[in-house]
Amino acid sequence: MNHTPLPLTRRDALKRVAALSLALSSLELRSSGAAAARGLGTDPNLLKKEIPWNRVLTAEEKKIVTVLGDLIIPADEHGPAASAVGVPDFIDEWVSAPYDAQQKDGKVIRDGLAWIDGEAKKRFGKGFADAEAKQQTALLDDIVAEGTEARKAAHGFFTNFRDKVAGGYYSTPEGWKAIGYVGNTPMPEFPGPPPEVLKHLGLA
Repeated sequence: MNHTPLPLTRRDALKRVAALSLALSSLELRSSGAAAARGLGTDPNLLKKEIPWNRVLTAEEKKIVTVLGDLIIPADEHGPAASAVGVPDFIDEWVSAPYDAQQKDGKVIRDGLAWIDGEAKKRFGKGFADAEAKQQTALLDDIVAEGTEARKAAHGFFTNFRDKVAGGYYSTPEGWKAIGYVGNTPMPEFPGPPPEVLKHLGLA
């Protein structure tokens, strides 16, 4: 599998971070009725060149992010792999942002990357990104299996990371196409509901 990630510009990565942050905030507010989250200062101005924070992932962490993301969403008949649509840069931008939610996720994800890399070295004698595909999937299977030590150690990290990969992927045109989403597409005319839908609703 080719794990050469598509690089995103800072603006493109931040746009995805902002979109996912807004979606998650809306869900949290609807479910809890909480007040708006406390801010941490001025958000970046995407019309300017400067971004007010540095990306924090190391080259080794980014390598693990790329390989792990492609295991979660590989290339198939529905669309390209996660790395082909810039998910590693999206993850890097997410964990680097100086906001409470992202900082919390950043610790979980970076600690988890260190754990999964160390566990791969212990089991296979090489880091996670350099292990064989069957070794990588065996370790992930162990993380999601009930009652394993790996699950106790890394299940929270894995579910958090998986959700961020999905969020980064399905906020792209390629991700929309993969799930058959056709919103925001101009139509010359509206044909109306399909006959089978009308029949199901008792309207035809």
